Amino acid sequence: MDKHNLTALNEFILTGITDHPELQAPLFELFLIIYMISVVGNLGIIILTKMDSRLQTPMYFFLRHLAITDLGYSTAVGPKVLVNIAAGKNTISYYFCAIQLAFFLLFINGELFILSAMSYDRYVAICNPLLYTVTMSQRMCGVLVAILYLYCTFASLFTTIKIFNLSFCGCNVISHFYCDCLPLVSLLCSNRQEIELIILIFASIDLITSILIVILSYLLVSVTILRMNSAEGRHKAFSTCGSHLMVVVVFYGTLIFMYMQPKSSHSFDTDKVASIFYTLVIPMLNPLIYSLRNKDVKYALHRTCKKICN
Repeated sequence: MDKHNLTALNEFILTGITDHPELQAPLFELFLIIYMISVVGNLGIIILTKMDSRLQTPMYFFLRHLAITDLGYSTAVGPKVLVNIAAGKNTISYYFCAIQLAFFLLFINGELFILSAMSYDRYVAICNPLLYTVTMSQRMCGVLVAILYLYCTFASLFTTIKIFNLSFCGCNVISHFYCDCLPLVSLLCSNRQEIELIILIFASIDLITSILIVILSYLLVSVTILRMNSAEGRHKAFSTCGSHLMVVVVFYGTLIFMYMQPKSSHSFDTDKVASIFYTLVIPMLNPLIYSLRNKDVKYALHRTCKKICN
């Protein structure tokens, strides 16, 4: 990395979530509860989908990786936020900032593509049920997830190394509560346009590609469901998509709200509110949505609890 950065800049100061001291204790308690629910919920999904024989299907294979990405980016941000609030000192070391950014980008991008893979899985299951076991074989799912992780790792490392190889202008105050791309880029002295272009290209590829797969998959699913003669069949098909659709709407809705704001009304304060939602709240909501709306997961949880009690 740039020697200038290493000698002149050892840590960053985060502006945090709020400037009001009286809100620090309630926020700490709230975020601790949210993060603990998120950890327990996502670990529960990972363990259930791995251990329960009835959940050894492509749908739950992708659900397990969705839980991994949720746990990944919430852990990249959550514990450090809690430590800073508890210590009353919003600082982060230079190297830890780079590590936090790399892991956050890896898992947040991974979530985008896992959600699109889950949409494609639902499309194959409903529109081409006879080819489902061939198209979504265990090997195919494994290769697909491996490619997604390899691409996300490359994009994450490339962006992080690019940012931290450039010089910061002496100012080390990040207008956020964790290390994110745009607040860091605003501190750069040189080649800011180049790194902004790189971020825009990766963000466009990731967001547009994944959301197009989701929209196209569900358009074809909707057409197939509407053509079904049986009301029971339509209800069953919709119910298999309900949990995933809810997760997709919440996650993509938050990202679109953040990145599609007019530049005149865009502010880091608005980003903070949206970031709290998708870094801490969404990873908590996803396992709850799948646990409460999915009968297979509820039955698996019941069977597991019964085994433990016995």
